[in-house]
Amino acid sequence: HPVGTGPFMFKEWAPDEQVVLQANPTYWEAGLPKLAQLIFRPIPEAFTRVAAVHTGEIDIAGRLSVDDISPLEGVDNVQVIHYPVDRVYVMAFNNLTSGVGQPTEKRAVRLALNYAIDRQGLLDAFFAGYGQPATGLMTPANLGYDAALQPYPYDPAKARQLLAEAGYPNGFALRFACPAKVYANFDQVCQAIKGYLQAVGIQAELELIEATTFWDLESKKGLPPLAGDGWTGGFGDAYPRLFAALGGANAPFSAWSDPQIDAMLSQIRTTLDEEKRAALYRDLQHYLLDNPPFIYLYKLETLEAVQRRVQQYRPRPSELASFKATFVNDGP
Repeated sequence: HPVGTGPFMFKEWAPDEQVVLQANPTYWEAGLPKLAQLIFRPIPEAFTRVAAVHTGEIDIAGRLSVDDISPLEGVDNVQVIHYPVDRVYVMAFNNLTSGVGQPTEKRAVRLALNYAIDRQGLLDAFFAGYGQPATGLMTPANLGYDAALQPYPYDPAKARQLLAEAGYPNGFALRFACPAKVYANFDQVCQAIKGYLQAVGIQAELELIEATTFWDLESKKGLPPLAGDGWTGGFGDAYPRLFAALGGANAPFSAWSDPQIDAMLSQIRTTLDEEKRAALYRDLQHYLLDNPPFIYLYKLETLEAVQRRVQQYRPRPSELASFKATFVNDGP
């Protein structure tokens, strides 16, 4: 019997089938919520989600791919919306466990691997351009995001030059891992990254790991020297995500430790003035771009199919939606 003060109340949970919420009759904002009931249904297959919204069985289908939305083009009762989300996709280097003593500890090598990846090519090939190349672990939804930063250009010649300068003119062997079947087209992205790395002389060995196993290994710092993932945030301040990914041995999912990053994060954590905090975030972004603990990939726009009868539905970059002002217009 969960207790809360939100616009909706828990009514029913049928595992693997649905969660049902009903309007809170004593909600403190007069006239809200406008919906009597919300039903959340897990529908793993995108094709089934698309079919359900097409027929009106469901009102909103989220996290669709470009291929998924093709059958909905021109359907009168459905609109396709897209919006940027507060999630960044990266390949994380490891200098805590598996990456100790590996070539990826060298800054020049990490720079080389960033130059080796065609970010715009990935966006065009797998997401029809719905996204932007990443310049760090922050998004435009975050306080202090520096839009002036430019992503690493795709420059395999520069990558090979940096590898040679670092002492690896013939490349080296590198194991890397990605969570399987969890993010849109991420399996294919990781396969493409393997090809980009091999093109500059890296003997890349990719392991696709079932998602829950992957995240368990990530929490135990048991992944290979390079590992792909998507990092999201629940609100506009990026500190929780930055600390979780870069907080060294004390952070739950971090694979990287850097005293300079530790000092900058500590200063951000203790700075309450918003303008000063934003400036500190910008400084950190510049440092992380110049001393990359990741191969930065991309920030995506998410695609959703929504019944046109649904009104006032406003999703957020956090991938959380408030439904209290949403209503369904069943009339003409």
